[in-house]
Amino acid sequence: MIHIANKANCCGCSACVQRCPQHCITLHEDTEGFLYPEVNMEACVDCGLCEKVCPWTGRSDALQPLQTLAVRNPKEEERLASSSGGVFVALAHSVIEKGGVVFGAVFDEQWEVKHTYAEKMEGIRPMMGCKYLQSRIGNCYLEAEKFLRQGREVLFTGTPCQIAGLHRFLQKDYPNLLSADFLCHGVPSPGIWRKYLDETLGRNRGKAPLLSKALFPFLKRTPPITGINFRDKRIYGWKNYCFTVYGQSASGSQRKANVVSMIHGKNTFMRGFLYDIYLRPSCYRCKCKNGVSHSDLTLADYWGINELMPDFDDDKGVSLLLLNTRKGLEVFQSLHMEARPSNLDDARQFNGGFKEEIEISSRRETFYQLIGNGWGVINAVEKCLNDPMYKRLIRRMIRKIETIRRHLST
Repeated sequence: MIHIANKANCCGCSACVQRCPQHCITLHEDTEGFLYPEVNMEACVDCGLCEKVCPWTGRSDALQPLQTLAVRNPKEEERLASSSGGVFVALAHSVIEKGGVVFGAVFDEQWEVKHTYAEKMEGIRPMMGCKYLQSRIGNCYLEAEKFLRQGREVLFTGTPCQIAGLHRFLQKDYPNLLSADFLCHGVPSPGIWRKYLDETLGRNRGKAPLLSKALFPFLKRTPPITGINFRDKRIYGWKNYCFTVYGQSASGSQRKANVVSMIHGKNTFMRGFLYDIYLRPSCYRCKCKNGVSHSDLTLADYWGINELMPDFDDDKGVSLLLLNTRKGLEVFQSLHMEARPSNLDDARQFNGGFKEEIEISSRRETFYQLIGNGWGVINAVEKCLNDPMYKRLIRRMIRKIETIRRHLST
């Protein structure tokens, strides 16, 4: 049976919960805001299925990409609505056209993130764009299995560990399944995000979140929030993407208006995430990256494209696409995309998402101690990141050395 002695050994994919024939495993949130499985010992028959499907109990052989590409969606509106080059929406469209089903992450009514599926293109738009949170999978593996057995085409997107969990859950290869993961920095705590929302945006039960008057006293009224975009590139471009909150326009029409928008490096939640303060413990030693998840495709931002292929970069987003299987290659070739061949070594230079190990900073322990003592997220993050000048200079020097090293190696 599943027993989590070390929280770094659970990625929270929920494969064990969905596969248990006795339905005796449930997920519970810990003090850090992450979900972990707990077993009802009285109902458990010790069948071992939960351990069999766990992606952390046995590492699969890594797949090497068949091709590495730089990709852009030729439909500019779709690309601008995407986090990078707009590959996902093109994949989703091809599956929906065949009567298939697409699984992805969306915001729920409380602006937390869950996995769900769509059978029409109207349901695809909410799945577009990065959500820097660990989504609740719910019963999506079971639902995907049902559709696959019906013979329908299924596109399942998620983090590397979620895709690894899906494949181990299914325990067989379905020719009508297309799986896609992405280069993952790690997943921040949903519990900390919830606390951040309550602290900054405010939330009324049964209603859309309202903007906090305490933070924005200059507003005459608090418009209901209609959207959150972690990777808004319509203001300062793809490289200087913004964290944006949308609300209803002042006229009360359905048209969105920017309520809050700031470059990602200035947003407190994004800073805490990018400095690895509240990632899930398993993310610091990931076992599912770099082909281990057995995804057909891996998506990412092609950071560094401005140096490698400057004529291909218009600052509206370029995707790095790794085609890991013959199935992924064939599906991509059926799409109408702008693509250029690249190589893995070039891509690795500029994207930290390839790293399987991240140093656990002492800031993480300090942060959660502060939260446990009643601090708010904003104050706790700022306290942890308020380093002395000499530490900031050292980090700046390290970044410059890495930049010089990249130039010398090309």
